Parts: sequence; structure tokens; C-alpha cells
Amino acid sequence: MILPAREEELDLTKAHDISMNGHGCDQFDDAYAYDGDDLGAVYTEEKTGFKVWAPAASEVSLNLYEQGDGDDLIETIPMKMGDKGVWSCEKQGDLNGVYYTYSVKNGDRTNETVDLYARATGVNGNRGMIVDLRATDPEGFENDTRPAFVNPTDAVIYELHIRDLSADPSSGIRSTGKFLGLTETGTTNADGLATGIDHIRDLGVTHVQILPCFDYATVDETRPGTPQYNWGYDPKNYNVPEGSYSTDPYHGEVRINEMKRMVQALHRNGIRVNMDVVYNHTYNIQDSYFQKTVPDYYYRKVGGSYSNASACGNETASDHAMMRKYIVDSVVYWATEYHIDGFRFDLMAVHDIGTMNAVRAALDRIDPSIMVYGEGWTGGDCAIPSSQQALKANMAQIDRVGAFSDDIRDAVKGSVFEAQDKGFISGKDGMEERIRFGIVAATPHPQVPTGDGVRSWAAQPGQSINYVSCHDNLTFWDKLAISNADDSEETRIRMNRLGSAIILTSQGVPFLQAGEEMLRSKPSAAAEGGFDENSYISPDSTNSIKWSEKAKVMDTYEYYRGLIAFRRAHGALRMAETADIQRNLTFMSGLDANVVGYTIANSANGGTAEKITVIFNGNADVVDVPLPAGTWEICVNDRTAGTVSVGTAETTVSVAGISAMVLVQGDDTI
Repeated sequence: MILPAREEELDLTKAHDISMNGHGCDQFDDAYAYDGDDLGAVYTEEKTGFKVWAPAASEVSLNLYEQGDGDDLIETIPMKMGDKGVWSCEKQGDLNGVYYTYSVKNGDRTNETVDLYARATGVNGNRGMIVDLRATDPEGFENDTRPAFVNPTDAVIYELHIRDLSADPSSGIRSTGKFLGLTETGTTNADGLATGIDHIRDLGVTHVQILPCFDYATVDETRPGTPQYNWGYDPKNYNVPEGSYSTDPYHGEVRINEMKRMVQALHRNGIRVNMDVVYNHTYNIQDSYFQKTVPDYYYRKVGGSYSNASACGNETASDHAMMRKYIVDSVVYWATEYHIDGFRFDLMAVHDIGTMNAVRAALDRIDPSIMVYGEGWTGGDCAIPSSQQALKANMAQIDRVGAFSDDIRDAVKGSVFEAQDKGFISGKDGMEERIRFGIVAATPHPQVPTGDGVRSWAAQPGQSINYVSCHDNLTFWDKLAISNADDSEETRIRMNRLGSAIILTSQGVPFLQAGEEMLRSKPSAAAEGGFDENSYISPDSTNSIKWSEKAKVMDTYEYYRGLIAFRRAHGALRMAETADIQRNLTFMSGLDANVVGYTIANSANGGTAEKITVIFNGNADVVDVPLPAGTWEICVNDRTAGTVSVGTAETTVSVAGISAMVLVQGDDTI
């Protein structure tokens, strides 16, 4: 997603002759790691204190500017080095709204750089800004509270790009491509159907996961009228909101206020907010503020070359004390200052296990319900051993941190790397064991034997993030259009509904790509009739949610909505402990090929139903499935889903081709 960096060797001034490369970094950390909480610009009305960690530097000075760009230097103030290589100075007076940079001399090179701990910046993030954060709070923000939430398995996550929500004219949203687009209620398409935040609230999800909304490098904020698009996986300033999502990128306080208003609006609508964070790499090396401040410390190297587990030209060194501290400090800042409710770590396995455990521990001190999860893989070879990486396979060593289950993703619809490959829902035989593995959230279960690509990796169900599509690769609907091109649209809709039913009734944490509930497609801008599987810089015509299509797919939308309502109404689908799944969930035996069924008994997890039976039929034809004794209420079939019974069954039930059926027994709410 990111242009590769120039792999040039950058000189490193050695502090006290201790190398920051290889094993020498341990010595460097022992000598210079700083544990204070006062790095950056600490503002009061009377004065502002500045501190920057730069132990390899021979000189550091503070530059104050009137604006975030232009030739308007106010003054330059020399800084003094103190303990642990921290340089500091103070400036008297009220500096709110003044911009600043540091000039850092390492060896014979002096670089002007933005403060790594900057909380605000000017346009394009090229200068930090001193900010009175309390003045950026929207009215009532001090009383903003996180919507009630306890266990990760109670979540239904909805992944959304800020611009995608409102970029299509049919959205009815005035604040196109902005944070404020998620604050507008009452918006509709031409058919009078809800769009934007009202649509999301009505769908019933618990968390919106925002694609990167920190300050990233590849959208020029000075050209708001020029079509520009990027997913945002090209970090520039980690602790600053992206300026192109604000109404005024030139004044740093505006983007802060407007992002807070977005969080506040979602909270008022009962929706928590997760951030997609990208600490595993920077946009490049040579322009990175990390590199300009302490050359080569923040990046991993193998010999004389930069390691590239991100596949973006570099990988950050989370195993170095001050990079780990930076990541922890950053998520704590977002969680406290912006009331962010969770963090999705891009390429999480580039980070080490110790860092992810430190993140979890720090957030627990704020609120244990804050979610932490990520991609349990890398984009290439990593410079640290696999035993130290936050890989999916190592989740048992990482407390209450989740990973995306590519297992259930590919079992349901086929490999994301082979467009023609099919899965359980689309006609591939022999996928039953893999579907069962996904149903138990990748945890050990006596009826799910390991082998043939099945190996439990989650210690608890809350560690398995279950999905069929996200921003990467083809959308769910486009995947089916390619893998099942010879099938009718009606058949592919049945496949879509069956896939959504598997995700939303399995144990673990369900995750949806925004628009999946409306059969979202990403048409290629380059090839007529084609689809875009890597739309990170594609235009709005590809990426935007087409709200004008909603009326045509209301049956599917209502099906998703009903599945979510059913899941949220039945605790048995949201068990938080592996032992509870092993005790209460029993797979049916003797079923036809390409059919998976199971029963959850004992009013598990405080559920209102004494028993729930779930059946998935991947065959094109109807199958008859024997039921446990008693009368069963049908809440989900091939046409409808919800919390209300649409019929009853006893002894045997007929399950339509390519469909799910969910039945309950002993539920006094029906």
C-alpha cells in the first residue's frame, strides 16, 4: 500500500559508543530508556514545557512558528540535554495555537522534525502545534461515556472508511468525506431510506472500526477540491487526526474538535469506536520523524539493510524500549483524550508479544472493556524470531488480544488469494471441519480434530475475529461474482446470506465490512466490468458506498439486521470462555455432506433459550435434518432472520439449499 523507502544507509551518532544496532540496542535501552510521561509539549496558560528524547543528538533546538506552513519563524530556542538523553526547554506565556518543530543534530546532519509526541499539527502535518486540549472539547464531551459493553464476544464490529460513508451523492450527507459526516442524523437517500449513522445504528452493530484516521502522508490537505483517496496505511503523525477529514486542515485544533464530535455522536447512538492503528511501519524512512530524531533506533535492521516485514519498505522496532513506550503512550492517549473504545493493529505480528501485552495492560488501567485485536500475520520476513511475534499462532501468550481468523474467512468463501477458489457457501466440498473450527472460534473442542489445516490457536473465543470480507481483497459480493459467475444473482444472494449467518452465529467476535449488508461492490475504474481488490488509492466511484442501491437490497439488509438482533438477544452465541463452549456446544453427527449443524444447550451464558440449534446447508438442494426432541421455534431460515418465530418444527426440519436455519427451544421471549 505504501511506496517503498530508499534503502539507503543513514549515519547514526553513537551515544557513549553504544550501538543501537543488533545486540547493542539492549545496552542502549539500559542506559537511555526514559519512563517519564512528559514528552512533547506540555501546555499551560502560563508556560509550555518541551521535551524530546534524542540521546544520540549533539544539539537540539526548538523552532516556534506563527502558522503551520510558510516563512514565519518566530524564534529558535536552544534546548538542554538532561537525564536519559531527554532535551528540554520552557517558554513563558500562553502559546496555544503556536506551531513548532525541533532541529536535531545527529553527527554532521541537522534535521528539522515534528515532535513525535505532537498532539496537533498544521496543514499536511509538517509542523506540530501547541494546543489547549480542553478548548478542543465539544460541548458536553466531559460527560461523554462509552456505551455499555463487557465481553469482546458481545461485539459486532463494522469496518468503515470515513470518506466511503458520504462520498457518493446518494448519501444525503452534507459533510462529504469528513469526520462530521458521522455526526449527521436524519440523512436519507432519494428513496427516503436511512443512510450514514442512522443506517449503522439501525443495523444494530456495537462498534464502528474506522480505517486509519490519524495523520497520514499521501493526501495533500492543501488541495481539498482535487480528487484524492487513500486508505491511510501510510503514517505520518500518529497522535494527530487526519487533516483531510476535517473542515479546516490549516488550524490544528479543528481536526481535534471534529474527530471528538464524531466519537461523541457515535457514543450517543450507542455505538463504540475502534481505531485502525498502523504502528508497524512508517510511510518511508528518510522522511520519518522517528528517523530524523533518533536515526535507526526505531527501525529493525538485518545486517546493514532495513527489515521489511510490513512489505512497505520498513518495520518499526517495537522490541526497543522507546518504540514500545511510544506505542503504549499513543493508544493510551487516544483512549483518554478521544474516548476511543478499541484498537485494531495493522500487521500486528510485526510487533512483539511483550509490546502487545503492555498495550493490553495499559488499556486495562483505563477500562478493561477497550478492545485490542489485529492481523496475526506479517507482510514479509520479520527481523525478530517467530516465537516473539504477535502471530495468530501465539495468541495464547497474549492476554485478551484478538486476531483475525483467516481460517473462517477462507472456509466460508474460498481463498482471498485465488479469485476462482470457492468455499463452503459457494460449492466447495469437504469444508465441514473448517466450518466447525470457525464455529468454535478457533478454540480447542473435542469434536473438532486438528489436522488438514485445522489447528486451534485462540485461548478464548474473544480472541477470534470472524469475518468474510474487509477493506483488503475483493468484497464479499465481488468474490462471489468471480468464483460463481455462472450462478444466478439470486443464488449468489443466498450464498451471501449463508455466509453472514455463519459469521453472526459462530462463537467469537463477528466483523463486517461496511456495505456488506447491501451487497457492496467495488467496480474497477480501470477495467469495465471488473472489480478492484486493492482499492487503496482508487477513486470514490470505486470505494464509496452506493446508498442509491439500498432499496434494491432491502431483503438482504433486513436479513443482516435480523441476524445481528438474534445474536445480541442470545447470550449462548456469545460465550466468553472456551470451557463453556466445550461444555454446551455439541455438533450433530451423521449429517449429509456439506451440512454442518450443532446445538447449544443449558441456557448457555445466561441465554434466554434453553437450547439453540443451528444448521448450515452448503448444498444446492434441500436437506432434511433430524432435530433433538421437542418443539422448536424457527427464527432464521433462507428468507428471514430475527428474534420472532416464523414457524415451528419437530423431529425433522427441511433446510433449503444454500441456507442457514436457526431454531430455539424454551425461550419465553418468543
